[in-house]
Amino acid sequence: MFNALIVNKDEDSGLASAAVEQIDLDQLPEGNVTVAVDYSTVNYKDGLCLSPKGGGLVRNYPHIPGIDFAGTVEASEDDRYKPGDKVVLTGWRVGEAYWGGYTQKARVKADWLVPLPAGLDTRQAMAVGTAGFTAMLAVMALEDHGMKPGQGPVLVTGAAGGVGSVATAILANLGYEVAGVTGRPETEEYLRSLGATQIVARDELNETVKRPLESETWAGCVDAVGGEMLARVLGQMKYGGSVAAVGLAGGAGLPATVIPFLLRGVNLLGIDSVMQPYDNRVRAWERLATDLPMDKLEAMVKPAVLSDLPQLGADILKGQVQGRVVVDVNA
Repeated sequence: MFNALIVNKDEDSGLASAAVEQIDLDQLPEGNVTVAVDYSTVNYKDGLCLSPKGGGLVRNYPHIPGIDFAGTVEASEDDRYKPGDKVVLTGWRVGEAYWGGYTQKARVKADWLVPLPAGLDTRQAMAVGTAGFTAMLAVMALEDHGMKPGQGPVLVTGAAGGVGSVATAILANLGYEVAGVTGRPETEEYLRSLGATQIVARDELNETVKRPLESETWAGCVDAVGGEMLARVLGQMKYGGSVAAVGLAGGAGLPATVIPFLLRGVNLLGIDSVMQPYDNRVRAWERLATDLPMDKLEAMVKPAVLSDLPQLGADILKGQVQGRVVVDVNA
């Protein structure tokens, strides 16, 4: 028997609630690799899955949330992984349509795993987590489209959140001038500690777009917000600049015109961390092991245990969680 955070739905009210329960291996879903989980994280999607209505993400109850995890292979039917191998998993709708990482043991498909790169332990891997993995995918996409240090400031929206925090640290470590967007003045010191050299108030970018083009300001952008903010940023990009869009917290609508794309050659790059090709996942994790400063990573981390998660899920939906929350599932 082992511990897991189980979300069950009440048949009468139709509402879900979570509690730590003991289950056994036979209750785990099908898969060809069993992993002894060390750590998971708390992301926005986890907050939705832990909400009373499941956020539209949970397909079946009972359910184990946790959209990523890192641990040690315990049993494997796949030649690529042997007992004792350290692995990390992000994406593939784990923790949404499939049981996730808020458990001491997980069973998954081998194709979903990536070997833990040298230079990272399992705790550090989850300090990075899906948010950091997504941030690195965004930076890689921007660089693949020609962005280099010295071209001008790179904007990071939602900079105090999980994706934004890691993106800020990565970009600063690579020599970029980083401007972090935040709606909370108290996070300015935190963002500067990660390497941001400029702080932009969220209200400055939340105004309704009045002109399709504004002054050329940003050489690149990691956008973790979307909505009207993304539309405003598109009109401020330098010629040929790219925006890597990773989030929809500001809404899925885009009240923009084609003018930034036609007259300034702006690139809008969609970043999906869920079903990345294996080679790209390996590349991203290897770069995280080398390009993300571990001292800054540690400054972002807040520890948690399984019993903390219902409250943390609610807090992250309210925008009250800063940085990265690492869940020790064995504590």
